[in-house]
Amino acid sequence: MSDVLVRKGGLHTTVQDKGRDGYYSLGMPPSGAMDQYSYRVANMLVGNPDGAAALEATYVGPTLEFTDDRYVAVTGADAPVTINGEPVERWSTLRVRAGDVLEFAMLSAGARLYVAVSGGIGVEEYLGSRSTYTLTGLGGFQGRALKDDDRLPLDDDGATPPAVGSTLTEKLRPAFPHVATLRTMIGLCSYRVTKDSMREFSEVPWKVTKDADRIGYRLRGGRLRFVDRKPPHGAGSDPANVVDLGYPIGSIQVPGGDEPIVLLNDAVTAGGYATVGTVISVDRDTIAQTKSGDQVRFEPVDLDTALAARRDRRDRLERARASLRR
Repeated sequence: MSDVLVRKGGLHTTVQDKGRDGYYSLGMPPSGAMDQYSYRVANMLVGNPDGAAALEATYVGPTLEFTDDRYVAVTGADAPVTINGEPVERWSTLRVRAGDVLEFAMLSAGARLYVAVSGGIGVEEYLGSRSTYTLTGLGGFQGRALKDDDRLPLDDDGATPPAVGSTLTEKLRPAFPHVATLRTMIGLCSYRVTKDSMREFSEVPWKVTKDADRIGYRLRGGRLRFVDRKPPHGAGSDPANVVDLGYPIGSIQVPGGDEPIVLLNDAVTAGGYATVGTVISVDRDTIAQTKSGDQVRFEPVDLDTALAARRDRRDRLERARASLRR
């Protein structure tokens, strides 16, 4: 086992993998990579198994110095990448030697970068995952985001990656549109909002506020009105209050009616605010790559559409894998 010297931690860089599934009923969110597509392709590019731990960097990437020879790949948001000051390709299999330094410039589109290293990030597993859950300080590297001068352990490198220079074709990379469309299944508590407001919910563009992180994205743009009612026993006086219920990942709370919040990988698992819809799992990759000031629009879809989107992403990942074997 070797390690990586973290010269600069970046704005918020954490160890993440496919997530900590199976504990949601106990109040433990899955954490894991917010953009699962970019994370998984990064591992493909360095020959890692699908669940290997990688780094997720939000807005500003880290500066990393390697202490042995490794394969490296950077995917996700658009940002110039250099090794020892020389520009290198993103979405490509790269080779680094001991002493080489990987750096990032400011990103121009998207919000999250993924850095995979052959062998994977070698932190200990917690409940079957190496993902960081910073709210409780569990998992990942000491349960927190990376800091300057950390030494990040790497697992032994037995990977067989694609040839150095192998690059994922542009058509298989995610796009970052000006207004991101989030396909959404309406429910569980949409009955609390008037029909006119539910129509407005899906028609207006919503702006991502500065309160946007791994827990949730708070949005502004419209104002939803609630159906009059007598609050049920046990619920609060806010018109958005309901009797506590479980929150699906990607569910959309509407406290007050004017600032919907999309709950994401590190969010609470239950609560008492009405949730008017749930962003389908595939499009959580999309919202993960939006940043403060960007806009999103909710597109109502049914279950069949959501399942078809999941199959499409699986097929897209397999096409990516096949293209990198050539």
